[in-house]
Amino acid sequence: MAVQNPYAQYTNNKIMTATPGELTLMLYEGAIKFCNIGIAAIEEADIQKAHTNIIKVQKIIDYLRQTLDMKYPVAKDFDNIYSYLSHRLVEANIKKDKEILEEINTHLRSVRDNWKEVMRVAKDGGNE
Repeated sequence: MAVQNPYAQYTNNKIMTATPGELTLMLYEGAIKFCNIGIAAIEEADIQKAHTNIIKVQKIIDYLRQTLDMKYPVAKDFDNIYSYLSHRLVEANIKKDKEILEEINTHLRSVRDNWKEVMRVAKDGGNE
């Protein structure tokens, strides 16, 4: 019997036991992480690493966009945000533009922070 990497096992358990809200938060965190790696790669002139990580951010944004439930009015707002981010990610990747990635990261952090607040309020039952 093969022994699993303890970190991989922990990560797998964390994902498998997460709520949908927690999974969404993990996706935002991942997008921010890969965006940061892309920025660092551009600074290091590592074009392939930058490309790879920008693509990872694009895939996360595409997934978030595909999973929107359009029966809720707020989904259209998220669709607009994700569409804008997707467009800017393509531009950043073509130009290997650090400033565009920093702008994207600012938006991602904002959405993530709002998502955390929504989760907190929902957990508290809306009581402040």
